[in-house]
Amino acid sequence: MDRLIKAHKNGKFQQIVAPGTMRFLDFATLQLDQGERHSLQTGAREYVLDVFSGAVTVTVNTVGHSKKIYSKIGKRVDVFSGPPVMTYIPPNSQVEIKADTVADLGIFSAPSSAHTPAAVMEGATVTSKKVGRDNWQRRVYSALDQNVPAERLLAGETVNPPGNWSSFPPHKHDRSNPPHEAVLEEVYYFRVKPSQGFGFIWTYTAADDPAGFSNVFVVEDRDTVLLPKGYHPVVAAPGYELQYTWVLAGEERKYGAWADDPRHAWVKNQ
Repeated sequence: MDRLIKAHKNGKFQQIVAPGTMRFLDFATLQLDQGERHSLQTGAREYVLDVFSGAVTVTVNTVGHSKKIYSKIGKRVDVFSGPPVMTYIPPNSQVEIKADTVADLGIFSAPSSAHTPAAVMEGATVTSKKVGRDNWQRRVYSALDQNVPAERLLAGETVNPPGNWSSFPPHKHDRSNPPHEAVLEEVYYFRVKPSQGFGFIWTYTAADDPAGFSNVFVVEDRDTVLLPKGYHPVVAAPGYELQYTWVLAGEERKYGAWADDPRHAWVKNQ
């Protein structure tokens, strides 16, 4: 079932989506003061780190690969001030994250047996597009996609102007229909500017889904929504920018392999 996880209290490390909650994905946030360090071992999972704000140095030691040191990556003031910088970390890695400034990060992972080396996605490797038009135009950043041969993870960010819609027309990725649709679960992690604002997400399944649902969630700053299946359009309240980091994982890994709700797909041809 889809699920809303309300904003967590500030803390150094917060496990937002625990392993086993979804089939593949888990998610945690990490907040570090300048000079602080955090270590992790990936085990049999691949990771993607998103630097929401600040700058960090990431050191990755992966079995079978040379040591990687990515110095002072990030540097955004917040998620509304530019494209993301993300780091892909393969399984069987030891990782140290050192905060070069006060830093706020997201840590996502999924089971994997990939032998891909670590990589940083920044600058030209992050695709930036204006998608849609009128009051459903938004900025979409695709950071971890086919540019890195990960096994499961795909990741990026979307920024809605005040009052605008995204994930529109409503789309889903819960049936295998290659090459058009792949089975991919997803996590959305929301930020709102100013932070007292809000938006809405409607999560619903196709009419012929025997385990269907339809829910509308109010999303506020630092809320998380789990999307195991179904359509999931989003709208920002007037006056408030709304951003969400999106991460997908599944058996089939293909960015853009989704199906629009046929009732609403016509807006693309208007």
